[in-house]
Amino acid sequence: MSVYRVTEIIGTSETGWEDAAKQALAAAAGSLRELRVAEVTKLDIALGADGKIESFRTKLSVSFKYDPS
Repeated sequence: MSVYRVTEIIGTSETGWEDAAKQALAAAAGSLRELRVAEVTKLDIALGADGKIESFRTKLSVSFKYDPS
């Protein structure tokens, strides 16, 4: 039997939402083992004082194999 845990991560990028998701997954893969599924749950943007886009943000729910040891 396998057990999986789900957690939320957020990635940011100056170029787009897809790149933000890639950045978040790359960072998560550095510390989480056996990533299984990533689901985009929210997309938003951060605006500067001048109203221009500063960064794109992608929130993901990520599942990975749970190992209690």
